[in-house]
Amino acid sequence: MTRRYLEMNQHDALYTVARAYPGGLDALALRMGISANVLRNKLAPGIASHYPSFEETSEIIELCHEAGVKDALAPVHALLLRHGMAGFVVPSPEQVASDDLSQTVCRVMGQVGGVANAVSQALLDGVVTYVEADLIEREFQGALTALGEWRAKIRALSGAAD
Repeated sequence: MTRRYLEMNQHDALYTVARAYPGGLDALALRMGISANVLRNKLAPGIASHYPSFEETSEIIELCHEAGVKDALAPVHALLLRHGMAGFVVPSPEQVASDDLSQTVCRVMGQVGGVANAVSQALLDGVVTYVEADLIEREFQGALTALGEWRAKIRALSGAAD
């Protein structure tokens, strides 16, 4: 039986992101200075005797993000979701300065529309599955990021610092 990994589960998200590191778990373990077998055991969903420390989790996410792994921040978002919170990526000053405010507003509206569409599609049959909830969560994260960019742009225009 094939196991389905969910982005809404921080353990699944971390395992998925780590496996997507260029060169896989072997390369990531080498970069972290630990054996590939130890890392594999710490990340494997079925092994309860091993688990990554908070620092190792953060390092995995950081290394994956630096390497350009798609959805590298998914474990952070999943952890926040578990605790009833949400977060967004704070754009760098260069990103804020290079963007027109009207483009940012349009991006926000487009992202909010994506959330509404995902929810609407999920509710067609009256049941929201785990897969649909994952998709909705991804849309929400995109909308929160766009809102964060909008906030940063307004603050930059006003001269206010974060």
